[in-house]
Amino acid sequence: MTPELEDLFSFLRFPSVSTDSRHAQDVRACAEWLLAKLTAMGLTTELHETPKHPVVVARNPQVPGRHTVLVYGHYDVQPVDPLNLWTSDPFQPEIREGRIWARGATDNKGQMMAHVLGVEKTLREHGELPVNLIFLFEGEEEIGSPNLASFLLHHCDELRCDVIAISDTGMVAPGVPTLGYGLRGITCCEAILRGPKGDLHSGLFGGAVANPAAAMARLVASLHALDGRVAIDGFYDHVRPLEDWERHMWSHVPGVSDADYLQVTGSPGLFGEPGYSSAERLWARPSAEVNGIGGGYQGEGSKTVIPAEAFVKLSFRLVPDQTPKDIMEKVKNHLEWHCPPGVQIEIRPGHDGKPYLTDPNSKYGLAAQAALRAAFDAEPVLIREGGSIPIVQTFRDILGADTLLLGLALADAQIHAPNENFPVVNFEAGIRLNQALLAELAK
Repeated sequence: MTPELEDLFSFLRFPSVSTDSRHAQDVRACAEWLLAKLTAMGLTTELHETPKHPVVVARNPQVPGRHTVLVYGHYDVQPVDPLNLWTSDPFQPEIREGRIWARGATDNKGQMMAHVLGVEKTLREHGELPVNLIFLFEGEEEIGSPNLASFLLHHCDELRCDVIAISDTGMVAPGVPTLGYGLRGITCCEAILRGPKGDLHSGLFGGAVANPAAAMARLVASLHALDGRVAIDGFYDHVRPLEDWERHMWSHVPGVSDADYLQVTGSPGLFGEPGYSSAERLWARPSAEVNGIGGGYQGEGSKTVIPAEAFVKLSFRLVPDQTPKDIMEKVKNHLEWHCPPGVQIEIRPGHDGKPYLTDPNSKYGLAAQAALRAAFDAEPVLIREGGSIPIVQTFRDILGADTLLLGLALADAQIHAPNENFPVVNFEAGIRLNQALLAELAK
């Protein structure tokens, strides 16, 4: 195994699950390991406390007149549940079929470590970097980065930069370098419907009182029209239309046809807002999704009850020029108006983040394209991303810098799911990409 893979494997062994308080010490231990790695590379390092998990910052000597590049990543990971669906221990990384299998392999430890090791290799070969570098690594991205905006506000002067680079997004297909220039925003909530004071016998009371589970099914069904459009009043009011050049460009991007999405997802069919391709729906149209739903008896066999309550967890992906506050207000109005009679509703807002869009052909965008071309020896494609990185727009708002989204993840990476994986060739390409990117940005 190469020294680079050994470093990544050490990083992956930390169960740095930020959402689970039982792993708080593991998250901290992971941050401290990362701090020691960056210090050993000769960078000046800092560990900053937050109300939850620490932020790691590292710098090279800052030379006046050079471009300043901030590289962001996150060292926290998603929970591993359901554990029984993993084919190997999620925190004991393995290489099989040319891929690294572990929680965080792609999201985000593998992509992030590629940047770290690219810097280490440049320092080893040249003794210095061609730019002023700032590494900013957090441990709360998977819970919505609740403390990072405050950290940026308090440290904005020392974090000022010309451009930001993030590898926490995807490639459209193997071997196809991909520059993302947009992200969907997000806003989340949970709705709870409550009926009787406790579970009731469905024979003695069925038909006499409202069933919260049945009411929830009706409420959830009200979110979409039969053709797939979101049925929330005013949901599309501020959606910025797709540009003609984008629709033309995306129609030629490999790996994102309807057939490709069917193969990757394993779904029996595609479904969504009419009038758009799957790629257009994912990259430039908003959506409403049920992330979890439940209520009543969940065990084996029958238990004839009317449940006392039911719940649903919802997320809404947003596009320019939608805002989380406006959409959540519309969602609340919709849920309250469509709440069936006989039950009471409680709505609990969750985390949110703004959508992001920039010019892929700015001077920094062109530099990123040149770096991708050099790292992969192929022409890059330009896309928006369907996922959300809420901090990206916050970076722009506070630091005044745009972000280059240099994804290395493949569609079948299984991020947030069992058997997360990362191709070794993508990890190695990421190291080359970092070296090429810093050289191009220095010009």
